[in-house]
Amino acid sequence: MGCFMRVWCLLLVLVLLVTCSIGEDPYRFYTWNVTYGDIYPLGVKQQGILINGQFPGPQIESVTNDNLIINIYNSLDEPFLMSWNGVQQRRNSWQDGVYGTNCPIPPGGNFTYVLQVKDQIGSYFYFPSLAFHKAAGGYGGFKINSRSVIPVPFDPPAGDFTVLAGDWYKRNHTDLRAILDGGSDLPFPDGLIINGRGSNGYTFTVDQGKTYRFRISNVGIATSINFRIEGHKMLLVEVEGIHTLQNTYDSLDIHLGQSMSVLVTADQPPQDYYIVVTSRFTTQVLNATSIFHYSNSAGSVAGAPTIGLTTQVDWSLEQARSLRRNLTASGPRPNPQGSYHYGLINTTRTIRLQNSAPIINGKQRYAVNSVSFIPADTPLKLADYFKISGVFSPGSIPDNPTGGGGYLQTSVMAADFRGYVEVVFENPEDNVQSWHIDGHNFFVVGMDGGEWSAASRLNYNLRDTISRCTVQVYPKSWSAVYIPLDNVGMWNVRSENWARQYLGQQFYLRVYSPANSWRDEYPIPSNALLCGRAIGHSHP
Repeated sequence: MGCFMRVWCLLLVLVLLVTCSIGEDPYRFYTWNVTYGDIYPLGVKQQGILINGQFPGPQIESVTNDNLIINIYNSLDEPFLMSWNGVQQRRNSWQDGVYGTNCPIPPGGNFTYVLQVKDQIGSYFYFPSLAFHKAAGGYGGFKINSRSVIPVPFDPPAGDFTVLAGDWYKRNHTDLRAILDGGSDLPFPDGLIINGRGSNGYTFTVDQGKTYRFRISNVGIATSINFRIEGHKMLLVEVEGIHTLQNTYDSLDIHLGQSMSVLVTADQPPQDYYIVVTSRFTTQVLNATSIFHYSNSAGSVAGAPTIGLTTQVDWSLEQARSLRRNLTASGPRPNPQGSYHYGLINTTRTIRLQNSAPIINGKQRYAVNSVSFIPADTPLKLADYFKISGVFSPGSIPDNPTGGGGYLQTSVMAADFRGYVEVVFENPEDNVQSWHIDGHNFFVVGMDGGEWSAASRLNYNLRDTISRCTVQVYPKSWSAVYIPLDNVGMWNVRSENWARQYLGQQFYLRVYSPANSWRDEYPIPSNALLCGRAIGHSHP
């Protein structure tokens, strides 16, 4: 009998192992060491943030529904957090990596993020979210491929390139942070970089006649950019996880925090061509170049690159309106993207968010509906979970502009799970704004110049607009989005202009479900770091 029981137990274990291996999504493991190191993006030695000795950091390669185990060791001399731009963290804001949800990883410590890229595809990036570290690098590409059983609306490319482009400062992030802490705004950036390097510091090699995918993200902290490959057309195929109508462009505007994918065919005479990135909507125009190199090239690039667009807002607005959803293509699931009829759903609430630049206590600040965000001494998600009073109050930011002066507040907006909300971003200032909402995608139903009114809804695109996680708002203009609040948690709503974010142009959206069920939200992770007033509280 003992032998029989041992055999039976062994068979049971084997069955359980097979069941788990069939039923569970794959795991990918990453171990990262975050350090300082010397970098020379603009030819000047400065202190950068490296991931495993690299800048930019290692590319994350994943497939829809993969589980990602990312163990981060903080070898800096100050606390650190990593966030995942565009990764929705379904039911799991515990892994979002911003100070409103997570305690920082202390110097010499480590933390393991456990992410699942649930029901997502597309092109994104990760970045350090704390203490203005983003100005020192520490970012990298984040790719989510479709599962093999899901059709993709274009042939597999011959190669897949990640382009991380944006503005850069020659000063260290600590110096930039000191400027902001002293009550001033940052100076104009010193230049633009592409994949961590200045002009002509990076080469993309292609074979003549083949088609390549370029995943482009604006990882800068201050300016919109325009991207083009001289002599070549770009076929837009994806914007932040949405397959688009495949329109052809000579150049594309990409605003702070945004990502998109294009297909480029090497169909020109075999030589080298400039890839050009230009700052947009700036009085002083910055350029950076890389090389689009044919493997059988007969010659190097000649002369200087042509200067791109600079301040043409109307051109950019029309291009933004041309980005449409491919209604028949499958997304992360096999059903067509057009099967979700977002324009036929009644909104449950309208929220109008207006940015401003008040002077508070003699210092430059930035605000949303007059509220300039200040971090609490305890991450908001932990305070909510442990029911710690006095950290924040839901409803501490109004739904509409007040017209009043700016004031400091740990601002949290309350929202109901499964609400369907119209959000209007209103920009009365003279510069372009870029807004991001963690944990969600939203449908960009409209944008235009002037002031928004109820009559503006008559011109909304309620059929085939794209959905994304970051939207631009042009000077003295508005952008309107519809957002399904389908993800319980504490979610950061922020400016992607990092000085504005750092000085208060952000708040948290508390999407709440009273069910207290795993169906709606995962429990607190067993390895969650505790800090502030959460120290001493116990959790599983």
